[in-house]
Amino acid sequence: MYRPSSEHSLTPEAPSSQLHAIPSGVAGTLATLKIMWLLVKQGKISVPVRLKAVSLTNHLLQKDYRAEIEAIHRFVRDEIRYVRDINGVETLHGAEWLLRQGAGDCDDKSVLMAAMLESIGFRTRLVAIGFHPGRYCHVFIEVKLGKNWAPLEATEPVEAGWKFPLNPPLRMIYPPMPT
Repeated sequence: MYRPSSEHSLTPEAPSSQLHAIPSGVAGTLATLKIMWLLVKQGKISVPVRLKAVSLTNHLLQKDYRAEIEAIHRFVRDEIRYVRDINGVETLHGAEWLLRQGAGDCDDKSVLMAAMLESIGFRTRLVAIGFHPGRYCHVFIEVKLGKNWAPLEATEPVEAGWKFPLNPPLRMIYPPMPT
């Protein structure tokens, strides 16, 4: 996880040492989701994150929640470039930092999108999926809209609510919520 060295600087500080303790496998996925959720919680109270979410939605009809979700989804999907992590190093970025950097992988884009939606009152959760036993390979978010959870995929050119065509055998939701 990188943090900007000052409010006005784009120069990153050294990575946080907490990422060195992440185990591999399922336990590592859970540990990563927990860190991501902490970044979402920090991001949702960030002034720049909320200002960006409000600016993306202020032209919409009031209480058009679906349109708000779609506007934020489009921004993160289309305006934040997908780039892979450093080779062999899992990195996680906070929402505010990602807004400044303008690029990140699926976990970074998920943190930003969840933080932006949470900053304007939506409930979100992180979803890790995998197609091989014990191996998670992707993360996206779901947002609560009415009584349903809608998936939001930020790394592919798909609309809000798009579901993976294949039903992944592995699915881990964080934070865990009662059904």
